[in-house]
Amino acid sequence: MSDVSLHQLLVLFTWFPLAALLFISLLIARTYQKFSGVRTYFWLYTVVGILFGAMAVRYASVGLVVSDALSDTFAGVAGILLLILFVRLYVHMISDKPKHD
Repeated sequence: MSDVSLHQLLVLFTWFPLAALLFISLLIARTYQKFSGVRTYFWLYTVVGILFGAMAVRYASVGLVVSDALSDTFAGVAGILLLILFVRLYVHMISDKPKHD
């Protein structure tokens, strides 16, 4: 197995645990929205998963050390969106009374 194919394998298989964690986060946000009435925008977790998946495919196809602007953009947008979603959910979950949007 060459270094390039090993790199591609590792990049693509790291997406699966990430997708599982995003799915669990989606379920938590959806359940919280269902029982509290607070809008959590749980469907945006699928957008984050798609962006991270597109990033993984681009990184696997580009090569070992080459930086790709489009992949970096996918990663940046997905990371910022995920951070916003997590912080928003966290703030709603620890507040004393639910804030309805």
